Amino acid sequence: MANYDNQQARDGTRAGSVPAVDEGLRDYMLRVYNYMGIGLAITGLAAIVMSSLAVSSTPTEYALQNGVYLTSFGAAVYGSFLSFIIMLAPLGVVFFLSYRVNKMSVSAAQTTFWVFSLLMGLSLSSIFLVYTATSITQVFFISAAMFGAMSIWGYTTKRDLTAMGSFLMMGVIGLLVAMVVNIFLGSDALGFAISVIGVGVFVGLTAYDTQKIKEMYYVNDDASVAGRKAVMGALTLYLDLILIFQFMLALFGNRN
Repeated sequence: MANYDNQQARDGTRAGSVPAVDEGLRDYMLRVYNYMGIGLAITGLAAIVMSSLAVSSTPTEYALQNGVYLTSFGAAVYGSFLSFIIMLAPLGVVFFLSYRVNKMSVSAAQTTFWVFSLLMGLSLSSIFLVYTATSITQVFFISAAMFGAMSIWGYTTKRDLTAMGSFLMMGVIGLLVAMVVNIFLGSDALGFAISVIGVGVFVGLTAYDTQKIKEMYYVNDDASVAGRKAVMGALTLYLDLILIFQFMLALFGNRN
């Protein structure tokens, strides 16, 4: 992700009048959350549409072990190499946006984020093959409530969360290693531990990232810089919520 000078942001905040800074910061954070909300809506709609096209309500020749039947389209998507492309495409867009955002216009950065949200929805559509729609909905709203509470705390706390964020980032690396190892082990116990730790790590990162995004705000930023910061802030918080949701779903989701 693009690096911004947090100290400059703090100095800029002190340089402006308090009412002007407060209003500008509020508008900036609302922009971040609005972008994030639109991205989540695109993701949810894409996942629902994709799953409705892929899953058949009547028996077909494409039956999964859990009793779910696929349409011919679903079999072509989930039963071929295309599934790996769909799964990895969002990651590619994240890297692209992170490294190119400073050279983009605000509209280009926004469009890239919308494309990422769409691809993420296509990738997440596979959860409808495993979990019930009711369970997915319930777990999402629980995850959103947890995310909201921690984001508010991260925004309002006077405590510096830098040390906590550094510790949690080490936890992310540990989670990635454990997930790769478990691909080969296939251990249910390790999978459960990964999900529990994953929820804790990304709940904590939600607070840290919110504080970091808040400190990115600089009262003298022009519209382009502020817009790009808002897009990257939305991407960061979006990923925190999606990962909380996925780990929570692994823990509490009701399978088909």
